[in-house]
Amino acid sequence: MTDIVSAIYDLMGKVAEPSVDEDTVKDKVDRIFQGMGDSSSDESETTFQLYKDRKEWKDVTPVPQDDGDQPIVAIDYTEQFKDVFDYFRAILQSGEKSERALNLTKDAAALNPANYTVWQYRSLREILKALNKDINEEMNFIEKIIVYNQPKNYQVWHHRKILVEWVQDASKEKYLTETVLAKDAKNYHAWQHQYFSLYDGELEYVDSLISDDIRNNSAWNQRYFVIMGTTGFTDEVLDREIDYALASIKVVTENESAWNYLRGVLLHDKCGLSHNIKVTNFCEELYNSGNRSPFLLALIVDMCSEQVSQGTDDPRYNVERAKSLCSELAEKYDTVRAKYWNYMAESVEKNVKKEESQVEAEQ
Repeated sequence: MTDIVSAIYDLMGKVAEPSVDEDTVKDKVDRIFQGMGDSSSDESETTFQLYKDRKEWKDVTPVPQDDGDQPIVAIDYTEQFKDVFDYFRAILQSGEKSERALNLTKDAAALNPANYTVWQYRSLREILKALNKDINEEMNFIEKIIVYNQPKNYQVWHHRKILVEWVQDASKEKYLTETVLAKDAKNYHAWQHQYFSLYDGELEYVDSLISDDIRNNSAWNQRYFVIMGTTGFTDEVLDREIDYALASIKVVTENESAWNYLRGVLLHDKCGLSHNIKVTNFCEELYNSGNRSPFLLALIVDMCSEQVSQGTDDPRYNVERAKSLCSELAEKYDTVRAKYWNYMAESVEKNVKKEESQVEAEQ
């Protein structure tokens, strides 16, 4: 162990900035090493008590792995591996979320750290969240696995990312990645996590910039960039960002930056531009109130174009309305781009004729 620590000290010394205090670095490394032997998963198979022999698990019927009647290659699992995963499959089927189930996932993860299902079940969406566990303890647990055992395992890094998103605190991530990169400066997973951690607090900062100047196009672009680089546009994030954009548009309906951001967000909506009820209702209410923002009209034109190309029959979004709005934009609300809107009116008309020709040909 001493040799390993010394080697890490040497490596960290090569990559550390001149201002980094050597004793501080050593203290941090030493703290990671402490407590590595406190898990039952670290025990050898000779001292490991099988789950089938544990009294507290007598109420559970293990579920053996089913490879079919004639498996092509029967893997020679150890008895401990079979035992742990037979019981893991059992709690997975029953959906048990308990302290003992949490401990079982720890043993399963130690035996096969690359098993996605184990980490998924253990993660915040399952046992940890159900038991309201201290996430800091889980952070320490996964840090040890990453640093000492699985620095190139996608699943453990992904689990770490989920934890960081849950606590909304990436202050410790830079040190973690530096520790791993000190041992392997080309570790792809560490570099990806480093990029992720750099965004810590960035969304809040961007929000403050937009609050100061709601038309700050650079801040809006950065908001999109940060989300793409961190959580991505999941369904939950998508809904949140749509609300954010609509709230901003309510404040200043002529704000092109907010309208463009809304369009960018909707690119990630599987419903498209014209099928998100929240957005369409907002646009129609704004239009019916007499608002004629060119950005509102332009979005409705694109909604019409999308519906026409899809062959839907929503009376709000048809070729006649699209052509009418294009004329209004060209003649009154966006005269600078009059030629573009005249072109758009012709394009919508052509799309309709093209669709009709295809239908006739099929008949």
